[in-house]
Amino acid sequence: MKRKPLSRRKFVSILGAGSALLAAKPLAGITSETIQPKPKPATNISDAAKTPRKPDSMPGIYPGKVILVSHQNTVVNNEPVETVAYIMLQRAMLELTGQKSLKKAWRTFVSPGERIGLKVNPVAGKELYTSHAVVKSVIKQLTESGIRKEDIIIWDRRDMELKDVGFTAENYPGIKIRGTECKDENGSFYDKDGKLYGERNIDKDWFYRADVESEYDAETMPYMINTGKYSYFSKIITQEVDKIINIPILKNAGSSITNAMKNLAFGSVSNTGRLHAQLWNETCAEVCAFAPLRDKVVLNITDGLKGCFNGGPGANPQFICNYNTLLAGSDPVAMDRIAYDIIAEKRIAEGLLKEPNPDVLTFLKMSADLGLGIWEKEKIELKIFELT
Repeated sequence: MKRKPLSRRKFVSILGAGSALLAAKPLAGITSETIQPKPKPATNISDAAKTPRKPDSMPGIYPGKVILVSHQNTVVNNEPVETVAYIMLQRAMLELTGQKSLKKAWRTFVSPGERIGLKVNPVAGKELYTSHAVVKSVIKQLTESGIRKEDIIIWDRRDMELKDVGFTAENYPGIKIRGTECKDENGSFYDKDGKLYGERNIDKDWFYRADVESEYDAETMPYMINTGKYSYFSKIITQEVDKIINIPILKNAGSSITNAMKNLAFGSVSNTGRLHAQLWNETCAEVCAFAPLRDKVVLNITDGLKGCFNGGPGANPQFICNYNTLLAGSDPVAMDRIAYDIIAEKRIAEGLLKEPNPDVLTFLKMSADLGLGIWEKEKIELKIFELT
């Protein structure tokens, strides 16, 4: 019987299990003195600094400030409630900006005539994705603030995943829905010349280079826009939007988290499968240091109405929970630090963790070193609001 190709996440999990086994039972004759850690593959992170920063580049206009709004009735019959999400988002925006007018609060970040990209996360499928309740609330408040629907783009890496969870023209009339990796009008990944159709959506003037390569199986390859050592930025980011609002989900990634930084980094460039095993932390931080993200991401809104505390970044139903929470801030690093504490608290309650361990947040330390935000808990201004 022909075996199904091993998926990337399964492969990485097996590698992790094998590493743990070796750590518990070392090979005979090998000691800590004879084992030398392999050097990290080199990247082109130094190129990021060649583009001058802008006044509102990451961490944005409110560095280190995070607003947390909670409400106990955010999910009914397993579906996030849009009217509740709207109220939570309204409070978050007013508290973040200090404005009394919701229109002025949004105009702090965006202006009429600008093309606004909403970076969502559909990768875990119908069980757990950036909720329509939050996305529609964002769109409603944007349009109420003078942003035209035709200037709003909902986007992510894969067009097919967006459609699978309901990001369609039918559900979002007047809003553009764009995925970097996509099929042609005939449903094929390849054009008439045999080239990947989605390759027309990558910008080869902007790239993250890392000295690591992978071989992709036949099942994965159609979703990969290129092979080799280069991960190219999507044209959606470099050419089609002026500002980005990042809307991740509150999820764990092993003992760490996948939230604002991961949603941006791995969703914005091609050829990412090769980066997970050796450069996960570096990729989360370094990709965001390049101008297309560093200078365009003005606001981060974590959809924590539903999330997961284990088995992430996938969506194992037994680990999905209602966090009943929304986070907002211009600083994605600070927001990820607060997000970690929320997930850690849940993991402790479920017996999966004894106490929070910020040492797993290597990518946040790297991000802070790159000037992308504040990661030290004591330097973060957290404001918490419980709505009823």
